[in-house]
Amino acid sequence: MKKNFASINSVLFIVFAIVLAFIFLQPQRYDTTTEAPLSKFSTQRALQKIKIISEKPHYVGSQNHDQVANYLIQELTNLGLQPIVQEGFTLTEWGNLAKSKNIYATIKGSRNTKSLLLLSHYDSAPHSFSKGASDNASGVATVLEAVRAFLHSKINQNKKNKNDIIILFTDAEELGLNGAALFATKNKLAEDIGLALNFEARGTSGPSYMLMETTNGNSKMVEAFSKAKVKYPVSNSLMYSIYKMLPNDTDLTVLREQKNIQGFNFAFIDNHFNYHTEQDNYQNINPKSVAHQGSYLVPLLDYFADADLTSLESGEDKVYFSLPFLYLSYSNHWILPVLLISLGLFLLFIFIGLGKQIIQSRTIFIGFGKLFLAILLCGGITFIGWKVVLAFYPQYAEIQQGFPYNGHFYMYAFLSLSVAICFLVFGSKEKRNPEMSLFIAPIFIWFLLNAVLAFKLKGASFLIIPVLSSVIMLAIFVLTQKRFWLLNCLLSLPSILLIIPLIQMFPIGLGLKILYGSSILVVLTFGLLLPIFGSFLQKKLWSFLFILVSIGFFVAAHLTSEYTTTQAKPNSLLYSYNTDTKKAFWLSYDKKPDAFTKTYLGENPEDASVLNSISLFSKYNSKFTLMAKAPTKNLASPTVSFTTDSISGNQRFLKITITPNRNINRYDIFASTKLGIYNFRANGVQNINQKNTELQRKGEKILSYYVTDNEPLVLEFSIPKNQKLDMSLLESSFDLFENPVFNLPKRPEKFMPMPFVLNDAVCIIQKIKPTFKITETAKTLEMQTLRNANNTNNNVILDSVQ
Repeated sequence: MKKNFASINSVLFIVFAIVLAFIFLQPQRYDTTTEAPLSKFSTQRALQKIKIISEKPHYVGSQNHDQVANYLIQELTNLGLQPIVQEGFTLTEWGNLAKSKNIYATIKGSRNTKSLLLLSHYDSAPHSFSKGASDNASGVATVLEAVRAFLHSKINQNKKNKNDIIILFTDAEELGLNGAALFATKNKLAEDIGLALNFEARGTSGPSYMLMETTNGNSKMVEAFSKAKVKYPVSNSLMYSIYKMLPNDTDLTVLREQKNIQGFNFAFIDNHFNYHTEQDNYQNINPKSVAHQGSYLVPLLDYFADADLTSLESGEDKVYFSLPFLYLSYSNHWILPVLLISLGLFLLFIFIGLGKQIIQSRTIFIGFGKLFLAILLCGGITFIGWKVVLAFYPQYAEIQQGFPYNGHFYMYAFLSLSVAICFLVFGSKEKRNPEMSLFIAPIFIWFLLNAVLAFKLKGASFLIIPVLSSVIMLAIFVLTQKRFWLLNCLLSLPSILLIIPLIQMFPIGLGLKILYGSSILVVLTFGLLLPIFGSFLQKKLWSFLFILVSIGFFVAAHLTSEYTTTQAKPNSLLYSYNTDTKKAFWLSYDKKPDAFTKTYLGENPEDASVLNSISLFSKYNSKFTLMAKAPTKNLASPTVSFTTDSISGNQRFLKITITPNRNINRYDIFASTKLGIYNFRANGVQNINQKNTELQRKGEKILSYYVTDNEPLVLEFSIPKNQKLDMSLLESSFDLFENPVFNLPKRPEKFMPMPFVLNDAVCIIQKIKPTFKITETAKTLEMQTLRNANNTNNNVILDSVQ
């Protein structure tokens, strides 16, 4: 009875600790009215701004885009600042061309030092008609409300900030970080920035994570962040190390690459399924996430407004991690000493335990077998199990983020099942505390992992702390030959606080396809806590209880598996007309037609894979999947003019102007991969990372131009004179369901446009080709307009459809 009492208390303690660990990741209370003191950050006041900004989609080129820009100008003016608009074209490394309209203002400091930049973008995602409440009205509103509170406090205290503070709302971030590129390359203020704070979102809920953007080492950045005394820090150097290895795509990345500006990114990522969709709206944004963003910016703004921003660069790195209300760090120089000292203690107490015969060598080897069996079972069942789930619920595949609306239920179901398997596998009929002998294997494996991390992924080296706690559990048992359930529970806190959040964070951030990794991490964490769980007498009963919990979550997932009006099914539809073949098609990225798209695609649409020889950009590399013949419509195709076409030496020099004859939003330009293109410029600008005269590109795409005010596209470049100009264009307008030429009914409420792909668009495809022969002369020829070329070879998208 006493041991069962200890088991129940241990479970209650651990469950309570896990719940508190997640609760204290972010503020749980926030003001629900706008009556909060004016010197304080008010979540409710920030939410009011989010509501206004996200009332309608406001992507670049939309009518609402200028309305949001004007609202931000007025808000900055109301703060007593003098906003400035910076406008211009940029062509980023993604091959995206856009005319950005940045909005910025400066709070002058009392001394001429480096500036502090507060950064957030205000455009919403195109194609899917996202209202951008989280991405990124939340970031803009956080900056506006924090600056308002900051200025009010300074006025009341009759103080002035030492550093200049620049508030920058960038444009066209969703298109290719174009606004940040414009600021970095064309604005003199970028020369004197010492630090940037960037606020973003990749979902509509969850804690806000801090990620650094450093030019070299992070040591001084870590120290500065610690001095600011943020109340709810959520970050660790493992996230930082992984972030540095991945291709990064925030505005802050451009500033670092172009001007060596370093800084901090802040973003919440849960409910990722709403990211870039119609459901990124005011109703779905979690106020706690906004409050968390504010809890970062207020103390950071107060600190960095007066801090020395000239000395944040460092050649050294630190290991850092956060616990509830704490942000801790230590130098990378301590990684190996801590590892070796911990390993030495571990080996010492194994030796003592074997000498006292309270640790059995035979059971140690059994422990390795049990550990690997548990890893194989939990990882394998979760990996295969998720694929089985996808087979039974194929509708989940339409959510490109890889995390369906009921994804949390599946996550908890598989993780509970993994705990149940661990109780079964680590059960033992042996007497004399077999769990302490079994305990050796997981600690040893954790030491191996930490040894690898010490050399390959130093940022994850804080994971030695839970291992050291487990070594202390082993030491207490070896020295006393007793188990103290409460003391062991206290020593389990490092594992709970440092590892458990990672178990949830990885599938939320990367999708359920990597949930098997979290299941393996459950096994390894269970192993670190074997002095607690291994001492349970009724392991089969506990296993059965966790199986019931798992079944409960699976049932909950099944009951919520259907799409609803508040959790809509994404789908896609485009109309495409080829002026060369005179054929039109309905196109879709969907896996199979649904009740809505069947109206256009029919019950048995054709396979559209033949159209993917040239792919349009997609975040998740989506390709056309379905197609069906469509009626031809009277659409005004663009005018293509060769205003310059001349030969000098071995090069043919071209200047091509493409002018729309209908309201459009985007041009995609393609050329054969065999065609060499040199000295390329679009609307007067070249790629910000272009270093050689030859245009570097992947595949046939040259650029995507996001059009504002129907402004023409002007291409200037040269090609070898002996090569054929094999170039095509795709003209798109995002108005399929508003275009009077089509007069189509809109989607029912339980459907929404699929994000991350060209969608709800009316497309025209045609070749770019002159109708005259080129003669070898250096004299520029002013030639006739090309319109609706009749060449049917090598069409961009529909060339192989007959």
